[in-house]
Amino acid sequence: GDIGPRVRTIGPMPEAAPIGTRLRRLIPPLLFDAPDFRRLWTGQTISVLGDEVHRIGLPLVAVLALGADAGQMGSLTAAGLLPHLLLSLAAGAWLDRVRRRRRVMILADLGRAALIASIPIAYVLDALSVLQLFVVSFLAGCLTVIFEVAWNTVFVSVVKRDRFVEAMSLLNGSRSLANVGGPTVGGILVQVLGAPLAMLADALSYLGSVVFLRRIEATEPAVEPEAAGLRERVLAGLAFIFRDPIIRPILLSSASINLFNYAFAALFILYATTELGVAPGVLGLALGAGAVGGVLGAVVASGIGRRIGLGPAYALGCIVFPASLVLVPVAGGDMPMPVILALLFASEFGAGIGVMVLDINVGAVMSARIPDRIRSRAIGSFRFVNYGVRPLGALLGGLLGTALGVREALFAATIASALGVLWLAGSRILHLRDLPQPAD
Repeated sequence: GDIGPRVRTIGPMPEAAPIGTRLRRLIPPLLFDAPDFRRLWTGQTISVLGDEVHRIGLPLVAVLALGADAGQMGSLTAAGLLPHLLLSLAAGAWLDRVRRRRRVMILADLGRAALIASIPIAYVLDALSVLQLFVVSFLAGCLTVIFEVAWNTVFVSVVKRDRFVEAMSLLNGSRSLANVGGPTVGGILVQVLGAPLAMLADALSYLGSVVFLRRIEATEPAVEPEAAGLRERVLAGLAFIFRDPIIRPILLSSASINLFNYAFAALFILYATTELGVAPGVLGLALGAGAVGGVLGAVVASGIGRRIGLGPAYALGCIVFPASLVLVPVAGGDMPMPVILALLFASEFGAGIGVMVLDINVGAVMSARIPDRIRSRAIGSFRFVNYGVRPLGALLGGLLGTALGVREALFAATIASALGVLWLAGSRILHLRDLPQPAD
């Protein structure tokens, strides 16, 4: 017979969570808890998407619109990198005496927007030249150095110390997503609008950054008056990064990795297209898909840091990032094309995870370790070394490729890059579980 209902309810049925509540569960808490950080993060997210358009658009303007040759392309790349060598030290020493560094960042963004916008304007007026691209690349590079040295001071003013790793994860996650989607967006814009007009998207991204920087209300760290001149302040920044027991091994290991990674990068496209026979379009798809590793790395980096410690997590990234790249020269010989593409994908995927684990954990450590009164000059000095080795690495790659052969040079560069972790041996980094105290 009838034994009654199979399911009985006790009390009222629960109501569905409001849409706003459900959305909030999907958004990282820091973006709700720290409105000033949310504005900084939003502005950077817009800006890094524009940077990806710039990365693909500017070389295409030179090649497609102006017919630049190989020598001019190399000079154009060098023009953008040169400010890191020429300006980082002086910018750091100067910004440590500037009271409103956020205003300097806004002015730098406005300047970069104007410089980039001059390219499509000159193109429409039939006045665009390779010389203009050199000037724009160099001056925009100078403003980028100033912006990025000032950025760290603003970062520590909008995020509480105990949430540095979480904030770095979000910022680097934006960068990883831009690396995945940015080239595709840039390629579409170039295809639809042409390379010069596509650069307008980059200019607009800087204006988007300005909108959100202007809304930040946090008080920046106080500027301490100093009687020392520019030379003494520059030397103080260099002395700090080379003497501090935590910053020094970080600098030496990251600079070593950068040196040999740029040697690798100088030969990678040549090897993939000429010796492996990978078509440029197929190569772009493989690398774009592999860049998803960077997104995954941004998600797991903070968890790895909590589990094994921030210092050991940095050391792990120093190994995983360059070691993954050895899969590129492994691909070769008579391997079928699907296997070659799989190895290139795995290389990019692993390197993406490694570089995020490296960057996020060490970025938090450096933000916590460097004291406010010397922050800008220390960051400027660090960038002078860490970024300054990049063009040297590219030259080294060319020399190794000529002397050893391209494949052999790639093997040598990846192995040497992975050995950069040896600078951490015996240092305090390997025992650093949590954020360090600021240096005296």
